Amino acid sequence: MGTFGFVIHPLGLEDVYRKFKFAEYLPSGLVEAAMRYLPAQYISHITGIRSDYSEAEGWFVSCPLTSRQMMTLPEPLVTKKIIEACKMAERLGAGIVGLGAFTSVVGDAGITISKHLNCAVTTGNSYTIATALEGTRYAATLMGIDMREATAAVVGATGSIGAVCAEILAREVKKLNLVGRNKVKLEALAERLVKHSGLAPVITSDVAAGLKDAQVVITVTSAVDAVIRPEHLVPGAVVCDVARPRDVAKEVAKTRDDVLVIEGGVVEPPGNVNFNFDFGFPPGTSYACMAETMILALENRYENFTLGREITLQQVEEISRLAKKHGFKLAGLRSFDRPLSLDRIAEVRKKAASLTVRMRCPARLEFS
Repeated sequence: MGTFGFVIHPLGLEDVYRKFKFAEYLPSGLVEAAMRYLPAQYISHITGIRSDYSEAEGWFVSCPLTSRQMMTLPEPLVTKKIIEACKMAERLGAGIVGLGAFTSVVGDAGITISKHLNCAVTTGNSYTIATALEGTRYAATLMGIDMREATAAVVGATGSIGAVCAEILAREVKKLNLVGRNKVKLEALAERLVKHSGLAPVITSDVAAGLKDAQVVITVTSAVDAVIRPEHLVPGAVVCDVARPRDVAKEVAKTRDDVLVIEGGVVEPPGNVNFNFDFGFPPGTSYACMAETMILALENRYENFTLGREITLQQVEEISRLAKKHGFKLAGLRSFDRPLSLDRIAEVRKKAASLTVRMRCPARLEFS
């Protein structure tokens, strides 16, 4: 049987309050200060993962630091806390450990952490890319967008995830806009895409310019604050927000009922999986990064799979192949932490179509 661990952490103090009710009545600064001294926490035993070829079990363990602490505390301190959580998973029997949420972006994205362990480590980002693209294609189809004729944009294109997304999209769309802060890196990426796909992308550091004609958007920056606002998006756009914290402002959900924002794909592992822990997903479904760790455990691939800032197309294709082999599949779409129903998507498509007609025939606005 394959074995794995997965490291999670409280995204904010709200998650801490759910576990420690009394902490709500304490000053937030005091709570965060105390968390620095908490040991790694055992969360739950994960059972029931079974494919036609293998079985796996795993364990959730928690690194008791919030997202803000992960990004602001001294890197050596944060790395040490993550290593402690990984070692707990190792003691429980994990052959490979997945780094969840902000544990996967601290420092050198897992390389240093892996050097302190006897088990393998992965960030899960390869399968995150695969499912983000699969979810985006599915959402585009539901919105009536033909990817072959579409204009797509990748925001945060020079990052490890963004660059691979751009490489894949360049083979599938008619026009591609690349948005990033580093012009030199953008130019190098654009040159590589021309060589490999024949498509010459448009590059810009201006989010508004990059999205002004984009029907399909994948955004994955490392920005602390939202970078995509309601006025940036065209009616009917599909936006896959892979970033945490989110790149898409909450105002988009409140004011733009004509665009579809998704968070990548919800993954359904094979078998009758029981996480014995509620992390906000429907029962029996998981994040893609969790799923990558399960896939490698089912394969008994106890090797560092996705680590560091460089991800290759070959890694994404390999984990996609293994996911299909073991029966992992897209189970649905989510938007701002809530499931997206087909009826809701149909409503968004209808609203977008109505706005598009009005924009083409402005005289009709006088009589609407």
